[in-house]
Amino acid sequence: MSKVNIQPLADRVLVAPMEAETKTASGIIIPDTAKEKPQKGTVVAVGPGTKDEKMTVKVGDTVLYGKYSGTELKLEGADYLMMRESDILAIV
Repeated sequence: MSKVNIQPLADRVLVAPMEAETKTASGIIIPDTAKEKPQKGTVVAVGPGTKDEKMTVKVGDTVLYGKYSGTELKLEGADYLMMRESDILAIV
């Protein structure tokens, strides 16, 4: 994964979402219109946290997040999500 030239502020986290499934377990190919939005991704950049709470996630962690969490960004041709640490449900 390439280094991203962006530093999130406060308790924000930049996540690279995993690719959506293109094929089912039985081998059926899923068309683009029927693909579900992924809810799993890799942490690319982490803010410093707030004065009250330190960050628990770190760069390289694989995380689960809510279906409609974060703000979609496109940087250097890649898609990312910027979200607060509280939007992250779990570290996988």
